[in-house]
Amino acid sequence: MTRTVVITGASNGIGLAAAAELARRGDEVVLLGRDPQRLARAVEVVRDAGGRTPASYRADFAVLDEVREVGSRLAGEHPRIHVLVNNAGQLASVRGATIDGFDITMQTNHLAGFLLSHLLLEPLRAAATEAAPARIVTTGSAAEAWGTLDVARPGRRQISRWLAYGASKQANLLFTVEAARRWSAYGIVPTCFFPGLIRSGFGRRSPVFSLAGTLPMLFRSAEEGAETLVWLATDPAGLAPGGYFAWQRPFAATGRSTAAARARALWESSLSAVGLASGG
Repeated sequence: MTRTVVITGASNGIGLAAAAELARRGDEVVLLGRDPQRLARAVEVVRDAGGRTPASYRADFAVLDEVREVGSRLAGEHPRIHVLVNNAGQLASVRGATIDGFDITMQTNHLAGFLLSHLLLEPLRAAATEAAPARIVTTGSAAEAWGTLDVARPGRRQISRWLAYGASKQANLLFTVEAARRWSAYGIVPTCFFPGLIRSGFGRRSPVFSLAGTLPMLFRSAEEGAETLVWLATDPAGLAPGGYFAWQRPFAATGRSTAAARARALWESSLSAVGLASGG
């Protein structure tokens, strides 16, 4: 059976590396990206890897209306989605806010993926079987340890982009915990993973990520970073609802990022932020 795998942030970095590998293994990969030129190049890479041209969709996750539009198109054109990879991420300036009024890092890294997951819930449920559950894989980070997430107001502006990034990574883990509680009964397995420090265009203006050029031993390639993502998307051992992984093994997270009460509170406030009904 050919599976349909939707990957956000698929036009470069670990998203593209994972897309190419999954296409090579025979999956029908669907690419989401923000930049049309990078997305077109990604289509070529995945076509070369898998032997067929993948579907691709452009959407800017800093605009929730674009997420709603692409979610509607995806659900209409792909009635069964076996794996959703919430990989789109950004380390953005704290200046300004999105058109929706939220911190841009939090919206891109959490709220948009949260909304898209809900919009694709029915195709995920339709693909799930007892023998082969559907999967949601979310890219996290050890930065969750320093996040200052207000679970009642997830979109509030932060004083530093690194605090905003850490807060968004806490949100990724808390989403995974609560999605597992709510959606495991539908045959959907949500997991989260830390890819390590990756040599890619992500955060290229940050002094920390600029170390990739001077201390390469601390950084992994995009292909190495994608290994755990691909494992969680394919391997039976990755069917661990609410699990957090790195290097294809369970990985520890702070209590703030895994607390059930915080996960429930964030879910409800995120529903409100993206305009979905409470309890969804």
